[in-house]
Amino acid sequence: MTAPQDLPLAGYTVVALEQAVAGPIATRNLADLGARVIKVERPGEGDFARNYDDAVHGLATHFVWLNRGKESLALDLKTEHGIRAVRALIARADVFLHNTAPGVVERLGLDADTLRAADPRLVVVNISGYGTSGPRKDRKAYDMLVQAESGMVAVTGTPDTPTKTGVPNADIAAGLYSANSVLSALLRRERTGTGAVVDVSMFDAAVEWMGHPLYMQLYGGRQIPRMGLSHAAIAPYDAYPTADGQILIGVQNDRGWRTLVTDVFDDPALADDPRFVTNLERVRNRAACDAAVGGHTVRRTTAELDERLAAAGIPAAQVNGTAELVEHPQLRERDRWRTVATEAGDIRAVLPPMTYRDVELPMGPVPALGEHTDKILAELGLPDAQE
Repeated sequence: MTAPQDLPLAGYTVVALEQAVAGPIATRNLADLGARVIKVERPGEGDFARNYDDAVHGLATHFVWLNRGKESLALDLKTEHGIRAVRALIARADVFLHNTAPGVVERLGLDADTLRAADPRLVVVNISGYGTSGPRKDRKAYDMLVQAESGMVAVTGTPDTPTKTGVPNADIAAGLYSANSVLSALLRRERTGTGAVVDVSMFDAAVEWMGHPLYMQLYGGRQIPRMGLSHAAIAPYDAYPTADGQILIGVQNDRGWRTLVTDVFDDPALADDPRFVTNLERVRNRAACDAAVGGHTVRRTTAELDERLAAAGIPAAQVNGTAELVEHPQLRERDRWRTVATEAGDIRAVLPPMTYRDVELPMGPVPALGEHTDKILAELGLPDAQE
């Protein structure tokens, strides 16, 4: 059993005015690391992600994923009592993080300048859609919109159909950069005694994740094509048919190609075929290369190929659906599943990706709306919400 004081962020308090994904994934990471995270929600409705669906024993999938380990404080910030309470709470906190719509914290008097004038040690993280300046700063910024605006959609999908990613990449990217900024700001505060104001935009995070497509446009003068499961610069790299399904193979160098065709396919003649002898030639002759690979993969079952490819050291993967993921042996045999409490009963969840060898990170309960309101208000000396 991990002692609370052994957790990396034990003793730190984070106040979050957050909703949906970008803010909540940032603070959930901080809660996993041991910080006390107090989530300020609207009475009666709460974070609107609570109502996205009801798949988890009547609770929403997004909400249970992103909000474990937090305390829920229901406050009406349109009232003097609500504002007084949240200001008193932030005055005791180390971090204030929000991903509210443009102008909200300014109207509430919770902007970074006001808060840090009272407490220079405070770390304030502002998560926005497009940043605090520029022509799109006041635009609504849902994940799909930012994926489109950043070019992510243009390089994702098949040659015929652009698509967004199946998970909210722009939201997740902004949230993880925000969590990282909190850690670095707190570390700097230990040296300097001064907090920080950090602005993270979903658009900037998505543009950063554009990586090699962005540099291909800058210096190659072209947009990389949408390749589905394939890769614009590597071949063979795709899902190939098997006797009972398909398997993904990715060969990134010429030595790997020789091993694939000789040791896995038992067809050494392909190793010296001038169309395939280098990666540049394989990319130029992609259709022929894919046909040659598929002609061999279709002769064996997925499981047989998976074993042969692994034994030969060839990068490969089974193309799993979510049902296969839930039962994945890598999760089961590494004991990655844990039980998390919710108001509707216990649920399964996977351990956080960051694994400390000396402590196990906590996976606290998913809070009911306003579950901790009375306790927190009592701590602030405001036991009666009507005062």
